[in-house]
Amino acid sequence: MSQLDEKINQHFAGLVVRKDLVKTVKGNAIVPTYVLEYLLGQYCATNDEATIQAGIDTVREILRKHYVHRNEAGLVRSTIKEKGRHKVIDRISVALNDKSDAYEAEFANLGVKKVVIDSATVKAHPKLLVGGVWCIADLEYMFTEDKNASPWILASIKPIQLSHFDFDGYVEARKQFTTEEWIDLLIQSVGFNPQMFGKRNKLSQLVRLIPFCERNYNLIELGPKGTGKSHIYSEFSPHGILISGGEVTVPKLFVNNSSGKLGLVGYWDAVAFDEFAGKQKRVDKALVDIMKNYMANKSFSRGVETLGAEASMVFVGNTDHTVPYMLKHSDLFDPLPEKFHDSAFLDRLHSYIPGWEVDVIRGEMFSNGYGFVVDYLAEILRSLRSHDFSDRYKAHFRLSDDISTRDRDGINKTFSGLMKILFPSGEATQAEIEEILRVAIEGRKRVKDQLLRIDSTYPAVRFSYFNPAGSESLVSTLEEDEYPSSYHRRATAEGSVEAATVPDQGRMTPEAAQPATPSATPLAPVLPPLPMELKEQHLVFQENQRGVNFDKLFGPYLVGARRIVITDPYLRMFHQQRNLMELLETISKISGPEDEVAVHVVTVEDEFSGERQTENFQKITDACTGIGIQFSWAYDKSGTKHDRDIMTDHGWKIVLSRGLDVFQRFELNDAFSFTNRMQQHRQCKEFNVTFVKIG
Repeated sequence: MSQLDEKINQHFAGLVVRKDLVKTVKGNAIVPTYVLEYLLGQYCATNDEATIQAGIDTVREILRKHYVHRNEAGLVRSTIKEKGRHKVIDRISVALNDKSDAYEAEFANLGVKKVVIDSATVKAHPKLLVGGVWCIADLEYMFTEDKNASPWILASIKPIQLSHFDFDGYVEARKQFTTEEWIDLLIQSVGFNPQMFGKRNKLSQLVRLIPFCERNYNLIELGPKGTGKSHIYSEFSPHGILISGGEVTVPKLFVNNSSGKLGLVGYWDAVAFDEFAGKQKRVDKALVDIMKNYMANKSFSRGVETLGAEASMVFVGNTDHTVPYMLKHSDLFDPLPEKFHDSAFLDRLHSYIPGWEVDVIRGEMFSNGYGFVVDYLAEILRSLRSHDFSDRYKAHFRLSDDISTRDRDGINKTFSGLMKILFPSGEATQAEIEEILRVAIEGRKRVKDQLLRIDSTYPAVRFSYFNPAGSESLVSTLEEDEYPSSYHRRATAEGSVEAATVPDQGRMTPEAAQPATPSATPLAPVLPPLPMELKEQHLVFQENQRGVNFDKLFGPYLVGARRIVITDPYLRMFHQQRNLMELLETISKISGPEDEVAVHVVTVEDEFSGERQTENFQKITDACTGIGIQFSWAYDKSGTKHDRDIMTDHGWKIVLSRGLDVFQRFELNDAFSFTNRMQQHRQCKEFNVTFVKIG
């Protein structure tokens, strides 16, 4: 186990499970993760390997004997008839039969209907009435001559969810973890390997959890297929429900006037709409109108009475076009159905997760470390709904007066949700609070900036905040930094969209120094094409930024050099040495066929795979021989070399904050992936580069 896994087991003994076990036991059972982890939590919540293996066998046996597969429903019904009584794991929903004045249960996979269930059970578990709940139930069979009576009898029922938990113990144990460790624990709890994600992507994953811990939170995420947008809402919590966007009706979502039956928002903490995008989808305008009112006022009315509810609303959908295409031709809400592409509806959204920044989920991105049994974390998040952390930043920061009340509400709710998730005790440093505040502001700014392109009546807003000393820090979205020429466009009174005259946003140029506050990130530079005027400058790149390649970044400063020395202690792993090879490709491109360039590398020998590292360097040497590059390398024997820079013999020093390891992980073996073949399509890590003239 890793040190983090050991720490997790030490402070949350019995409440965590190894996440790869879910795949091990699931097999072909179409059952939510929280159901499997409920069982694993009963038998495998330990770090003892023998106990885990015995627990896996037990859980498999339980699933084999009691989980109902649809194609084996007839066999299970026969088993119940022959035995008289049998335990089943199935999704059970309940409806009131007003003719017989009785509640009747339906077993989804078993195919059994009209099973009488007593009123006390329904009152204890009201979600049985809306959408259904996964349960462990004892079902009996007793034949009767009465045609109106069902032979099926529900002897007992137990919803699969945690019955109790120690919230104070949870808060106290949180204090034993650093913020980075806690974030990694939460990412592992969701099921992902935190080593495969940068800080920005980790926070995006955690924003997906806010609807479970924040009442009436409205969130949207649009992005490419396969990025796991709906995973959390379908698998993570028994308090959330995922429904297809095309299946939504007013009675199902809010209230049925004819029966008086309350809809989904009255019973679930989070209602997520899957496949919400699609311009051609037919949408009921009455649904849009009632959703607008609910999202703004937490209440709804269908002419009979006004009702309130606490359910958060989540909208997830796929984009059809790239971000620059949407910014040039429409806006970032472009995929939505026409009736939802409405400024009044969109203005109710508190945050917009940029799904295009999240990488397509691959096998190696799943975790085999320890994380919370998701049902336990789901109950913790639910209990946090009664807390309010929205004002915790006000002791350190003040939002710009330019930010409207609705914008403030969106920022405050996102901030409150992330604070609850990361700092349930409410204690965080000023720097940590500032980081969360910036995430919250960016999420709301992404919504508001698109509204300016849709509706000319919205005024431009300066999204910034002030520290106690009065120093202002501006917040930008990443796509604003990457595509500034097409980002700032506004709707006109005539209904067209044109380039906007943007109020001074304090945009930082590549030559500018560091921002006023240490954590405020300057806007990412847009590098001009080759050739360019060489000058001293400092460039800062944000996490997840695209469009960076070595040709544009380093090429102009290496033209004409005859000797180049690269110092980087982290040229050990294959992907790091591949980055070096790509820099050599850049040097080859800018050199004439008659030129020769000497390139010398100073690095540190890898402690565990030095032989392979040396072998790869020799392969690079051999490859360079025929193209005019005299390549050599040396290991820094002291092991203390921390410099990361590129020095040329014609007077330039390029200081690298991360060395050449500036790209996030991507599929190295996929020859048909553009991220593999072209650097500009890769997402970056956060890094900076300083160009200094030394001669």
